[in-house]
Amino acid sequence: MAHVEFTAQLHRYVETPVLDCEAARLGEALAHAFRVNPRLRGYILDEQGHLRTHVAVFIDGHKARDRQGLSDALSPASRVYVLQALSGG
Repeated sequence: MAHVEFTAQLHRYVETPVLDCEAARLGEALAHAFRVNPRLRGYILDEQGHLRTHVAVFIDGHKARDRQGLSDALSPASRVYVLQALSGG
């Protein structure tokens, strides 16, 4: 089962589940997390369902490529990390 985690920084704003789920694509794994906590969706995806500009997703240590379709493949052993980018000076 794919393992999905969100950074602690994001947890300050919304409850972020750590979960293991059966998913072949990134979008499926995120959809599972959004079913656990629907409020999380607005922090991760924009109105078109694309990853927000300030969100980065890593799958097995590699940055997700498809920010719009969320079609990056997952294996049963994949580890997915969802981070909010920090900005400022």
